[in-house]
Amino acid sequence: MYTLLPLLLLIGTLASGAFAIWKGDTAARVAGVLNLVNAVVLPLSRLLLITHTSEVLQLFGDFAWAIGLLLLAVRYASIWLGVTMLLQATQFSLHAYYLVMERRPDLLHAWINNLDTLGISICIVVGTALAIRRRVLFDREEAELQARRQRFAAHA
Repeated sequence: MYTLLPLLLLIGTLASGAFAIWKGDTAARVAGVLNLVNAVVLPLSRLLLITHTSEVLQLFGDFAWAIGLLLLAVRYASIWLGVTMLLQATQFSLHAYYLVMERRPDLLHAWINNLDTLGISICIVVGTALAIRRRVLFDREEAELQARRQRFAAHA
């Protein structure tokens, strides 16, 4: 039985990646692009390749995504990136467990996978919102500094 939830999750992932690319800082943009690549390439590989090949490719994609997040988290030292990295490590562990134990994905796999993907998308949106907030505060401080300079120049 198919549900609408995976499709909604894919749309949410695509929207969060697009939002990060549009409004985020460098860390959010890179995370958004990596998430979009992960969300588009891996499902396509599952449709086009043999089952075991696509599972190994999915595991490699999860690994590459986790390493990319690790590099971003170390470079930008951000809590939201750390949480995203941990969620992606959970995703990698889930897929590795099911591949090594030769288990077919079941309902538990679907729940963990979907909630984890939702958590990653939420973290990227939070990171983008924090970047927007930082820009607004910086612009406000810059405007106040400019106003002080003008007042000082008027008095001198």
